Amino acid sequence: MTTTAKPKAAKAKKSTKAVKSTGLKIDVQSADIIGIDTPALVVNLFRGVKKPGGATGAVDKALGGVITQLIEDGEIKGSTGETTLIHTLGKIKPSRVLVAGLGTQDKFDVQVVRRVSAEVVRFLRRKGISSAATIAHGVGIGGLDPQLSGQAIAEGAHLGLYKFGTYLTKNSDSTNEFEHLTVVESDKTRAKAIDAGIQLGSTVAKASITARNMVNEPANHMTPSRMAEAAQKVASDQGLKIEIMENAQMKNMGMGAFMGVAQGTDEPAKLIVLRYDGDPESPENNLGLIGKGITFDTGGISLKPPGGMEAMKGDMAGGASVIAAMEIIGQTKPKINVLAVIAATENMPGASAQRPGDVVRAMNGKTIEVINTDAEGRLVLADALCYAREQGITRLVDVATLTGAMVTTLGKACTGVMGNDGQLVQQTIDAGKKTGEKFWELPMFDEYKDLIKSDVADMKNSGGRQAGSISAALLLAEFVDGAAWVHLDIAGTSTSDKAAGYLVKGATGVPVRTLAQLATDLAESGAPKKSRGKTKAK
Repeated sequence: MTTTAKPKAAKAKKSTKAVKSTGLKIDVQSADIIGIDTPALVVNLFRGVKKPGGATGAVDKALGGVITQLIEDGEIKGSTGETTLIHTLGKIKPSRVLVAGLGTQDKFDVQVVRRVSAEVVRFLRRKGISSAATIAHGVGIGGLDPQLSGQAIAEGAHLGLYKFGTYLTKNSDSTNEFEHLTVVESDKTRAKAIDAGIQLGSTVAKASITARNMVNEPANHMTPSRMAEAAQKVASDQGLKIEIMENAQMKNMGMGAFMGVAQGTDEPAKLIVLRYDGDPESPENNLGLIGKGITFDTGGISLKPPGGMEAMKGDMAGGASVIAAMEIIGQTKPKINVLAVIAATENMPGASAQRPGDVVRAMNGKTIEVINTDAEGRLVLADALCYAREQGITRLVDVATLTGAMVTTLGKACTGVMGNDGQLVQQTIDAGKKTGEKFWELPMFDEYKDLIKSDVADMKNSGGRQAGSISAALLLAEFVDGAAWVHLDIAGTSTSDKAAGYLVKGATGVPVRTLAQLATDLAESGAPKKSRGKTKAK
């Protein structure tokens, strides 16, 4: 039986410079947009509109038709990502009007609102403008639900403004930080719904920023112990139960696959377990979120090439996203029991590191031949999945930056999905449609199992170049013991190479919002009618 424990304090010195990512204030005012006193007023326009209507039309009229004139001149087209700044010269209270393009109306959705909101606040920040007012995009002619619009505005603004500047000792060249956004809505009923959406959107975005911060931290600071500290803070803030298991405990539990990876580093490994009991009267109504937490991946004895290895500080993005999702779940309180399990360690080529050809035994007794020590994520996840099943979890979602093959297959546009349960796979994809995070299912045909057959063990940890992402998932499938299971390979989507919409360069926080949305959706649909496999209640 494990006991609740506080993680050991990290030896690394913490920076004193704060990350400026959550200081934005967003509120709602029931006011006349023409009369609001603000440095900038944000309105919008669909592509193809020749004469603006609604709030944009009211501003256009007050400015003597300048927006219409700019449309006629071809300067304003309404294209997605287009921003046109107009100085009002005292004609109306707002000092400037920013016309944001929404693209074509037939492609307008809540994702457009997220993207436009992010691009607008970044544009204003570059101009040195620290506050602005905006209409609620899509609530009028766009036909969008006011609460969804408010949530998307908040998510887009918070995530779009994010910067990781913890270790910068010099001030940025930019002037002001963008600090205050007011959503203007004259209808009080709509304003109330927008405000509810803003509150939820801010909660969700700030949790995604928790994950971004963790992934962006260098590996000498974000060690397994520090990862455990981050989880401890989330547990404390949200009233969650937490257990931190140490190497000796995990060895006693038979986690040979996890410990095989951990044996090459001096940093103590951690199995981080967070529990949210949202439906204690129905233990079968549960969800397990399993995260890969490799805080630095050298490849072990199968050493990676040096070019780009610094990016391997982000190999714990799956674990970070699970911790951050629990931050949201602790605040939104869905009626479902959620268990989060994060297997955190470094993968280093120390004197005691496991070797190619070694055989390890996982918690469920199955053996794995280690062909490639750089295929370590599936080893730590194998034991984490076994642990979740032992705790009685019947629906599992694991998240991992698992394979470079996934980046080759799907690039950075969407996350690869594999699983053994069509319903849970679809529920995950549907949750992603609500959050704007894209997923694509890959096949799990039996023919691929031949790739991980071993002559000396039950399976081998690498099937080579063929279908690398699928063969890795098929190994994980051997450790779910009949549970409904989905595997998310975020190797491509956990980071972004550039700023685009609400994504910025660096960590993305994918799929934090989708995991939390899935928990909410499953809570609303109720407990599964029957278990797919045996459980062992604790």
